[in-house]
Amino acid sequence: MIALWEAKRAGLLASRNWYTNIVAGVIVGVVALPLAMAFAIASGVKPEQGLYTAIIAGLAVSVLGGSRVQIAGPTGAFIVILSGIVAQHGVQGLQIATLMAGIILLLFGISRLGGVIKFIPRPVIIGFTSGIGVIIWVGQWKDFFGLDVDSSGHFHQKLWALIQAFPTLHVATTLMAVFSLLLVLYSARLPGMKRVPGPLVALVAATVLQSMFGFDGVATIGSTFGEIPRQLPKFEWLPVTLDRVVELIGPAFAIAMLGAIESLLSAVVADGMAGTRHNSNQELVGQGIANMAAPLFGGIAATGAIARTATNIRNGGNSPIAGIAHCVTLVLIILALAPYAANVPLAALAAILFVVAWNMSEAKHFIRMVKSAPRADVVILLVTFCLTVFADLVVAVNIGVVLAMLHFMRRMAGSVAAHRQNGDSLEQELAPVLQEFGLSRLPDEIIVYRMDGPLFYAAIEVFERVLTDVGEKPAVLVIRLGQVPFIDATGLRALEDLVDARRAKGGKVVLTEANDRIRSKLHRMGLTRKLGSRNPGAPLAQALRKLLALTVRDA
Repeated sequence: MIALWEAKRAGLLASRNWYTNIVAGVIVGVVALPLAMAFAIASGVKPEQGLYTAIIAGLAVSVLGGSRVQIAGPTGAFIVILSGIVAQHGVQGLQIATLMAGIILLLFGISRLGGVIKFIPRPVIIGFTSGIGVIIWVGQWKDFFGLDVDSSGHFHQKLWALIQAFPTLHVATTLMAVFSLLLVLYSARLPGMKRVPGPLVALVAATVLQSMFGFDGVATIGSTFGEIPRQLPKFEWLPVTLDRVVELIGPAFAIAMLGAIESLLSAVVADGMAGTRHNSNQELVGQGIANMAAPLFGGIAATGAIARTATNIRNGGNSPIAGIAHCVTLVLIILALAPYAANVPLAALAAILFVVAWNMSEAKHFIRMVKSAPRADVVILLVTFCLTVFADLVVAVNIGVVLAMLHFMRRMAGSVAAHRQNGDSLEQELAPVLQEFGLSRLPDEIIVYRMDGPLFYAAIEVFERVLTDVGEKPAVLVIRLGQVPFIDATGLRALEDLVDARRAKGGKVVLTEANDRIRSKLHRMGLTRKLGSRNPGAPLAQALRKLLALTVRDA
């Protein structure tokens, strides 16, 4: 359900709830100010584009998303992807890719794929988020230490260039960065500052210092990007052509996939904190509309921001009014205070991103998983982490998911078994039937196997083991399917091959206890006709009664 409508049905848009939500929205807007500019600069675009993104995308997600407390905007997770797109395709290429990503997200939501995104394994998520944290941290060394270096190329090339450039460290810039970092971390311990966001304290303090003393060589937003315009974003259509669409389809899918993962993770965190229940498909629809709208107003890619959403909930936000108030707060800040942003030191923003990178890295969870998780999960975690850092985020996620799927299928295949049934337990189960025919045990020409687990393409070797085990001996092979929940096309083909192999040797195969789904597939495959049985779902006793009747008659 659309967040605004759901909040209205819950009575959260009543005037008695306005004050708390507006206060929460103002606080979130203040928190979003330095983060939006920092994320934009780190992504390779102008700081005001981060603010425009927070306003346009934040409004769209608050009104049209699937979580009534979600706050959206530019996030640290996007930095790695967006900076790469800007370097290769330019800012306009990034905006076209974001527009395309919005359409993809919208289609994901309409196709009800919101639940599928949740199945990405935890080791993959921690692996790529930790990798992103490392990349962001290293990527801010240049501005944090004022290094004179061209930090382009692959990660290892950037890292080596930055290490070699440390002798060019700028003392004033480094001191400003360290001062800002300490304020981000510890300003809440100062008297009267407990409720003031640390990033805002660092931003204001560093800006005041630079304005008063004008330290030489300290890069600022004004010296690097010029002044932030004191105006609202303007609509401008993007020059979308077929060539550009083909060129940017890969980056667009990368933005869409990461945006979907991050927004749904944020919504899940919000549900745990606020006791709400989000609609994952509607959330993707809202994120899609947000990413379609933001680039048309000068913005970049956006998704659900976990830190800002948590801030919203902690300060009493419980409806989309808070998200709307957060957008209005940013609009008022741009109109009133934009010229003062020229003196914001980039070192202060780098310090803020240092903390963001640490929080994203989930170092405690990463270390705990390495120490205590199963070996296969640790391998998946480390492979995803290393590929994120040294190769590419999209490659890392794809390979991480593939490895997790292969591991899961290996474990599932290992759980599939074929048990040969004989002895007292089977004869006790079939005692009434055997007594009807004056038998104390099954005839030697009848052998019974029970299949356990799903018969899918990764578990077909069980049929090969049955065929090898049976050899030339029995005239009739009975297969119990009562413990088989499903069977796929490969399993059906393997079953058909088993039937053909037994018939070629003069034997017979009887299927019993199959559920409705499997029976339907057997009929469509033509196996029931080949088996000469129209009821593969019959109980074992019923099937054996017919077999024994034929055996006695033939005797």
